[in-house]
Order: sequence, then structure tokens, then C-alpha cells
Amino acid sequence: MDGWFVGFCTTAILFYYSVVCGWSLKYFVLSISGQITNIDHTAYWQSYTASIYQPVLYHLVSIIVGGYIIYHGVIKGVEKYCKIMIPALFTLLIIAAIKALTLTGSEIGRNYFFELDLSTLFNAKIWLDGLSQSAWSTGAGWGLILTYSIYARKDDNIISNSFITGIGNNMASIIAGLAIIPTVFALSSNIPSAYEALDSGNQGLAFIIIPQLFIKMNGGTVFSGVFFLALFIAAISSLISMIELAVRIMIDFGFSRKNATLIICISAFFIGMPSAISIDIFNNQDWVWGLGLMLSGAFFTFAVIKIKTDTFIDDWLKPSRYVIIYKAIFKILFYICLPIEFVIMLGWWLWQSIQWNPSSWWNPLSIYGVGGVLLQWIIILLIGLIFNHKFVFMIKKNRN
Repeated sequence: MDGWFVGFCTTAILFYYSVVCGWSLKYFVLSISGQITNIDHTAYWQSYTASIYQPVLYHLVSIIVGGYIIYHGVIKGVEKYCKIMIPALFTLLIIAAIKALTLTGSEIGRNYFFELDLSTLFNAKIWLDGLSQSAWSTGAGWGLILTYSIYARKDDNIISNSFITGIGNNMASIIAGLAIIPTVFALSSNIPSAYEALDSGNQGLAFIIIPQLFIKMNGGTVFSGVFFLALFIAAISSLISMIELAVRIMIDFGFSRKNATLIICISAFFIGMPSAISIDIFNNQDWVWGLGLMLSGAFFTFAVIKIKTDTFIDDWLKPSRYVIIYKAIFKILFYICLPIEFVIMLGWWLWQSIQWNPSSWWNPLSIYGVGGVLLQWIIILLIGLIFNHKFVFMIKKNRN
């Protein structure tokens, strides 16, 4: 049942994440066509997300791009295109960061970005936001890395690869931060406006504030194109891993890769359409299944605890050295740190959600309500509980 929830949670994110890819692609087209300089960005964003045709079209294009890559398999598809996309992403981010750091006034944003405020170390929200961001950006608890591990070589160093994944992710995050935050401070009319822009949320910052700021600089159209192309590449690289997870599950049930890819992509298009058409539905699904990753991560933690960390290291990770050190670290992480983190994050989320919506937190129809999250989680968990043995039987039968 745990695996069912993890698999469904990531697939549910796939259904609406393709919409984000579509937004990025649409704004890249706006940038290279020059239209982005001639629009009221707030009004355009509101009009675009309230429309039907274009969000659905770009949602479809994103699924086709991701599906095409997965259709060709991991070696000829994912590995081949990631060798192009990941270097391209870093190149675009570095170009954007260099441009941002050369803007007059960017030093204010740079100082803000790297300023160390020791008092914030005692702020629980800072730690929780950091944990949430790390879990989201590294793919921890999604099942994505577990899916890719099927194709790993026996001599691959899992611990080193995991370490490199974390380092690479944090490097990309820092470069992206240097591209965005100094730009916001350099091009905002004053510092309070810059703070207001940073507080506008992911959608508002990326698709309203950033375009407004880019048109104020020389060559703004070009750098707007660079920014949104980088955003699209980053989004599509995540999307293909989600599609691969769903396709891999279908393969385990006996489908061929090609048929599984077609089924998943067609399903993703139709199930994701409501999120493409309604920003409220999108926000609700992002809220429900983004939080679901926390539960998915807990399931992975409990799975390791169940088989014991020493067994997990000896049978699965198989380090060639520092075995005693790894075992000691994993005991502290899995028996103490991770369970405590899960309980604290879950408790903080419940408390915060009730504080934000004191009169409607229980309402299952509320966009950001606790009731809606728990209802959708419970439905999926019940389906997994009812059909778990059937699913396991079908997978074992296919493998045999």
C-alpha cells in the first residue's frame, strides 16, 4: 500500500506539472516573439490562466515532448536528452546569473541572498521551508530515483551518486537564485517593492514580476527568453522522470513501454485538463499532492526502519568502505531525525493550515483546506488497501 501511495502521488503531480511546463513554454514563445514587451503582465497572466484553448494546447505540447523522450526508453530517451538538457540548463542559468550580477543595484540582492542572520536558525519555519524545498527539488520521497535505480549498474556507487545529486541540485538552486534575486532588487523601484515581489509567490514572481523587470533592461527580451527557456528545460526534465515512473509501473503490470507511454500520456492530458483550465483546481492539486510527498517520504523512512538500517546498507547500498560510519549515521537519521522531522512538519502544517483558514480548514472543497487534503489522501490509501493484494499478484504473475 505504501508503494501504491508513492506511485499515485507522483503520478498525480505529473497530471498538473505538465501545465507548469506549458506556462514556461508559452512565456518563452512570448519572449522570442517580442510580445512580452507589449502587454500588461498582470492582466495577461490572469487572462491566460482563465482561458481554455492556450493553456490546454501548451499542456498537450509539454506532454508530447515528455512522452516522446520516454517512448524511446531510458538509454535512447532519458539519458540521451538529459546529456543535452542538463548542460543547456546550467549554461542558461549561468548566463542569466552573470547578467543579473552586472546590473546596477544588484549588489543589494546579492547581499540579501547571502546574508547570514543567525537569529533565523531558531525559526522553525525556516527549517521546515528548507526541508520542503530540498525534498521537492532533489526528488526525495517521490519514487523517481527508485525508478531510475532499476537501470543502474551493479557497480554504481549509490551513496556517491546520492551525494552528487544533492550537490548538483544545490548548485543549480544557488545559480538560479543569483539569476533572480539580484535582478529583482536591481530593477525594482525601491527595496520595499523588491521584498513585495519576492513575497508574490512562485506564479506571481515567475510570470508577472520577472517579465515586468526584464523589459526594463537592455536586451530584456533576449534575457527573458533565456530565463523562460531555462525554466522550461528544468520543468521538462522533471516531467520526464514523472512520466517514466508511471510508465514503469504499467510495464510491471505487463504493458509494453510504447503502449504504457501512450496510455499514461493520454491519461495525463485528460486528467490534467482541469488544472490547465482552472487555476483554483491547479492550486488545490499542487497543495494536496505537494504535501503528499511528505507522507511518501515517511513511507520510505518506515520501509528502511522495518528492514533495519544495517540490513539496508549491507544488502542495498553495499559501500566498499566506511561501513561502520555509514551505519552509525543511518541509525541517527532513520531512527531519530527523519521520524522527528515528519512529525514536526505534519504538526506544523496542520497548525498553520488551521490558522490560515480558521473557519473553513475542514471544508473538503476549500482550495487550501486540511479537509480536502485528508479526504483525497484517504481515498487513495483506501483504494490501495482494498486492491493491494490484487496489484501485487498481477505484478508477480507478470514477472514470472
